Amino acid sequence: MKAINTAALAPLTASRSFRSRENILLLLLKLRTFIALFLILGFFTFTVSGFLATESILIMLKHISINAFLALGITFVIITAGIDLSIGATLGLCGMFAGWMITHGIVLPMFGIAIFPSVWVIVPAVLVLGGLIGAVNGWIITRYNVAPFICTLGTMYIVRGAAMLLSNGETFPGLDGNPRLGNTGFDFIGSGSLLGVPYCIWLMFVLALIIAYIARRLPFGRHVYAIGDNERAAELSGIKVKQVKIWVYTISGLCAAVAGIVVTSQLVASHPATGTSFEMNAIAAVVLGGTSLAGGRGTIVGTLIGAFVIGILADGLVMMGVSEFWQMVIKGMVIIVAVIIDQMQNRMQHKAAIVSQKIVKEEAATE
Repeated sequence: MKAINTAALAPLTASRSFRSRENILLLLLKLRTFIALFLILGFFTFTVSGFLATESILIMLKHISINAFLALGITFVIITAGIDLSIGATLGLCGMFAGWMITHGIVLPMFGIAIFPSVWVIVPAVLVLGGLIGAVNGWIITRYNVAPFICTLGTMYIVRGAAMLLSNGETFPGLDGNPRLGNTGFDFIGSGSLLGVPYCIWLMFVLALIIAYIARRLPFGRHVYAIGDNERAAELSGIKVKQVKIWVYTISGLCAAVAGIVVTSQLVASHPATGTSFEMNAIAAVVLGGTSLAGGRGTIVGTLIGAFVIGILADGLVMMGVSEFWQMVIKGMVIIVAVIIDQMQNRMQHKAAIVSQKIVKEEAATE
C-alpha cells in the first residue's frame, strides 16, 4: 500500500480552496453585465410607472439600437487593443451625405443637370462612405504606426468639419423625398415595422448575429482575438495583422454608417452635429459588456447586453425626470466602474492561472 504524505497535501488543499473562491468571484465579474441589467430593470420597474409598457419598451429598443450599431462595430476594434473615436462624427457625416443626396441630388455641371438617386442607391453609397472613413483610419494606423487614439481623434475633427461644410452648418429637413424625383422611401427605414416591431430593432439583432458569427466561426474573428492577445505572436504565426486591422476599422465605419442611416431616417432630417459624444456611449457599452481595453477578450453578446444597460439607464433616468447634467455624471461613473471591474477581472484571471500552475506542480510532487 502506497503511503500518503498528509503534510504535503495541506498546501494543495488550501490552494484548491483558494482557487474555488477565486472562480466564484471571477464568474460574478464575468456575469456583471447581466447582473447590472436585471438590477436596473428591477429598479426602474418599481420606480417608474408604465416602464415596461409595450410602447415604452419599443421606444427604448429604438434608442438602444443606435448605440448597439456603434458598439457592435467598435467591439472588434477594442478587441485588437485599439479605439475609434470617430464613429460619432462618421454617423453625423453619413446622415448629412444621405440628406444632401435627397435634397440636392448629384449635380453634373457639365450637363447642367442634377441626378436624384433612389433610396436603393443612397443607402449603399452611405455605407461605402462609412466604410471608407474606417478604412482610412485603419490604413493610417497600420501604415504610419500612429496610435489609434490620436488617429481617430484627428479623424473625428476632420469628419465633423466635413459634415459642417456639406451644408454650411445647416440642417437638411424634409427627407421624405419627392415622388416626381423618384427618391421617396428613405423615411420608411426609420418609421417602418415588421410584426409591430420597428425595422431598426430587427436590424440590430440581425447585425449582432452576423458579427457574432464572424467573431466565433470565421478565421477573421480568430485572427482579431489573436492580434489583441499578442500582436507580435499573431504576426509570427502568419496572420496578416495590417490587413485585419484595416478591415476591423472598416467594419467600425460601416456600423457607424448604418447608425447614421437609421437616425437620419427616424428624424427625417439631418444635422451636422448629430452623433456628438455617441462614441462615448458605445465605448461604455463595449467595456461594460466585458471587452477588455487591453485587447484579446470580449464577446458580441456582452456588447449587446452592455448597450441595453446603457440605453435602459439613459431612458429610465429621463422617465424619472433626472436632470441631463446628472445623467452625464452617472454615465461617466458607469464607464469608470466598468474599467475598474475590467482591471480586476484581468488581475484575477492572471492570478488564477498562476494558482492553477502551482496546483499542477504540487499534484505532481505528491505522486
